[in-house]
Amino acid sequence: MAEPIAALAICVDVAVGWPSALYARVGHPVGGFARVIGWAETRWNIPAASDDYRRVMGALTLALVVAIAIGVAWAATLLARHALGSAAWIAIGVMAAPGLAIRSLYDHVVPVARALGASDIETARVRVAMIVGRDVASLDEAGVARASIESLAESACDGVVAPLFWLLVAGLPGLWAYKAINTADSLIGHREERWRAFGWAAARTDDVANLIPARISGVVLCLAGLGGWRTMWRDAGNHASPNAGWPEAAMAGALGLKLAGPIAYDGVSIAKPYIGDGRADATASDVRTALGIYRRACVLLLVIAGGIAWVL
Repeated sequence: MAEPIAALAICVDVAVGWPSALYARVGHPVGGFARVIGWAETRWNIPAASDDYRRVMGALTLALVVAIAIGVAWAATLLARHALGSAAWIAIGVMAAPGLAIRSLYDHVVPVARALGASDIETARVRVAMIVGRDVASLDEAGVARASIESLAESACDGVVAPLFWLLVAGLPGLWAYKAINTADSLIGHREERWRAFGWAAARTDDVANLIPARISGVVLCLAGLGGWRTMWRDAGNHASPNAGWPEAAMAGALGLKLAGPIAYDGVSIAKPYIGDGRADATASDVRTALGIYRRACVLLLVIAGGIAWVL
């Protein structure tokens, strides 16, 4: 039987997450990646430079932060195995747990459902603004509910399935390399003029890193939601991302909702296609149902991780 590192990481994250007191004192490992990326972007993303130069420097930025992630994780793994011997997997599982966002994602979406359930649209908008990048000031109840469900589904891949996948494939260095890539994509992998060339490598690498996990996420959400297969296969390609559409379409199908569609960023409206062909009037009840699907999906992932450890 292999070491059940992934299963332990899931349990630790669900049980304690990343406590706010610890965050206040030392921050979070992802914050370290963000500081490195911010330092490099300030110095190397020169507006007057050519796009080719900025692509190269953006790729160098990505390589730097990934190398740091792999190096630290590799050294930590070696130290744990040297110091703890056969019990090292426990320490590695604990060190992997901060790379997951099972509890954090759940804890961010629950207040949205509560505020919507209390008909407190202002609080709901404030809460959903913490997890989405779109304009929220004009969102009604249905818009807030859809936004939180979309974020929950997409982040089920970025924050849960993908880190677990790379942990199983490449150990602790694989998980933290993925987190470095995903952080770079979230910070500089944008289409705006400032980042389009500099963040190109981060965006494309993140697409590749999520290629398999996104599809696994869709399957797991369909299993947990007892449906959504037809919508997932039909509408996954309606998303601008080659990956995010899979979990979003799975969730839309499982809930019988119409997600995505026209959206506004920084006051600019974008006519995105819809994902799903169900109701558009999502409610607090739909958000709670989505959270239930998410919980069951996480249980399935725990069973899968434990099963892989048992078989291997």
